[in-house]
Amino acid sequence: MGWPNIFQRGTLLSRFSHHHIVVFLLTFFSYSLLHASRKTFSNVKVSISKQWTPSALNKSVELPVEVWNSNHLFPSAEEATLFLGTLDTIFLFSYAVGLFISGIVGDRLNLRWVLSFGMCSSALVVFVFGTLTEWLHFYSMGLYCCLWIVNGLLQSTGWPCVVAVMGNWFGKAGRGVVFGLWSACASVGNILGACLASSVLQYGYEYAFLVTAAVQFAGGIIIFFGLLVSPEEIGFFIGGPSNMISSAISADLGRQELIQGSSEALATVTGIVDGTGSIGAAVGQYLVSLIQDNLGWMWVFYFFILMTSCTILFISPLIVREISSLTQRRQARILSE
Repeated sequence: MGWPNIFQRGTLLSRFSHHHIVVFLLTFFSYSLLHASRKTFSNVKVSISKQWTPSALNKSVELPVEVWNSNHLFPSAEEATLFLGTLDTIFLFSYAVGLFISGIVGDRLNLRWVLSFGMCSSALVVFVFGTLTEWLHFYSMGLYCCLWIVNGLLQSTGWPCVVAVMGNWFGKAGRGVVFGLWSACASVGNILGACLASSVLQYGYEYAFLVTAAVQFAGGIIIFFGLLVSPEEIGFFIGGPSNMISSAISADLGRQELIQGSSEALATVTGIVDGTGSIGAAVGQYLVSLIQDNLGWMWVFYFFILMTSCTILFISPLIVREISSLTQRRQARILSE
């Protein structure tokens, strides 16, 4: 009974490409980072409570008690702890409301944009909440409540988006195995948050928020540039421009009088165009390494810019001709109406 299951799982894993693995890892760690920032708040509550009350009086600095008290929120640690619990409640309520909104937004916008925006914006809110306010010694219950409401709404973008992306990539077959492994992301995030917070807590709780926010913001940037929300985005990010250009050129040549109406000639032209493109790709691989070895990587990018500019220059007559034809057809349709 055990051997067939092993073989079936091996067959299942063999069907996954490197794109599946990248999507799995990106969504896994993106949601882990969101959970890490939540865990950071839980881990530094004691430090925050002390900082918000006069009991955290720094003995090394001679300050009047009145001045010290005026810079803090609560007269006792118990009241500070109660307010921190209130922030937790506010966060969870806003998070729950945000889940309803994020699901609707995610269905109408690109999931990659929504997830990246949620991660980066949440990181900025966490930074302002825990780091900037402490650096500026600005303590305000109203500000803390508003920031945590916004943070709950922004964090709610994570779960609907990552689940939707995983659903796009992993079909019904193997969902039990894949999602069983992937669902550990929340627990990993809690562990990561605890590790990040404890590593810098000795310098002040504001640095725990700073490190977590920085890592989460970097993760949001990686998501924006690296996550493919569905397999269809591969036909777009890799070969889209090349395919569109080669198709446009082939179609334009197919309208020439010498080969118009001849499917064999059109196929020949298409093969010549694609073959020429493949030769260009082969030559480009050699030129990239040659330029990098002799001039450095910066000149490689200059080479890319030059080649792209040449492409735009050569295809511009076709673009002008197509725009002119489109304008004429539109004017003719307007006149006929």
